[in-house]
Amino acid sequence: MDRLSLYLTLLSGSFITGAIVIAGFSLGYYTVWTIVIGAVAGFLLAWPTSYMISQRIKRQDPEWTPEADPDEQPAIPRPNAPEV
Repeated sequence: MDRLSLYLTLLSGSFITGAIVIAGFSLGYYTVWTIVIGAVAGFLLAWPTSYMISQRIKRQDPEWTPEADPDEQPAIPRPNAPEV
């Protein structure tokens, strides 16, 4: 179970949503659909983005020793699974 990605999900989701909304507003799209598109994109891309960031942080950390191989983990980890 990758707990770091769970913490990063909120941060990456709000960053993606905010970036899309700010880009839309700066291009002159002042509608509710700009916010809706940003929120949907942030919701859909939050977890995959945070998982990739988490794996990159762990790969670059020389002190990190995973207890399990991340490639052997299921898509939805078990709650009692070791940290990968």
